[in-house]
Amino acid sequence: MMLIGNLRHRPVRRLVQLFGGLLLYGASMALMVRSELGLNPWDVFHQGVSRLTGLSMGTVVIAVGLLVLLAWIPLRQRPGIGTLANAVVVGLAVDLTLALLPPVEPLAAQIALLTAGIVGNGMATALYLGARLGPGPRDGLMTGFTARRPGRSLRLVRTVMEVVVLAVGALLGGKLGVGTIAYALAIGPLAQFFLPRFDVPEPHPGTTTPRIETAPTP
Repeated sequence: MMLIGNLRHRPVRRLVQLFGGLLLYGASMALMVRSELGLNPWDVFHQGVSRLTGLSMGTVVIAVGLLVLLAWIPLRQRPGIGTLANAVVVGLAVDLTLALLPPVEPLAAQIALLTAGIVGNGMATALYLGARLGPGPRDGLMTGFTARRPGRSLRLVRTVMEVVVLAVGALLGGKLGVGTIAYALAIGPLAQFFLPRFDVPEPHPGTTTPRIETAPTP
């Protein structure tokens, strides 16, 4: 299957931005884990599965990402370099950061970790989306399902999926808390704030000047 993402245009900038964003994404997830104040819906699910199976959270992130990619096949979604990298690099970054960062006790430190994790996650989202080398496995699942069901809005599909994984994750013991609410409220505005600063638009066909496009919603 052909990968999406044209690396002929500014390949070094886009690859550095992609992998920097994925490493930051995994590190920011680990900061939220160490805050003990709540995780985003998918990470509540990842943590719940981790506690159930005894696998590290990063291993679960990788395994779930690869399983989600299998669901792309009937949806006829095309992965990109960024999609495949996302499925692996984020999980490795989560485990590495958790290994280096011990748990913290004071509430002020936990709030600082939560804040840094949410802001870092918003920046990381803009970095890897701005590289335009393919969506993450979970994002592609949502957009692929919407494309196959034109009558369903992306917002509705995303909401339903995240509510389901959040509920399952909470039942499995994933951490649901104030951080979950803070993430839901802040991640969209943060990604929209950072994306114009990191977006690398591809040249318009037949020209050498990049065109300016509306930033995609993460």
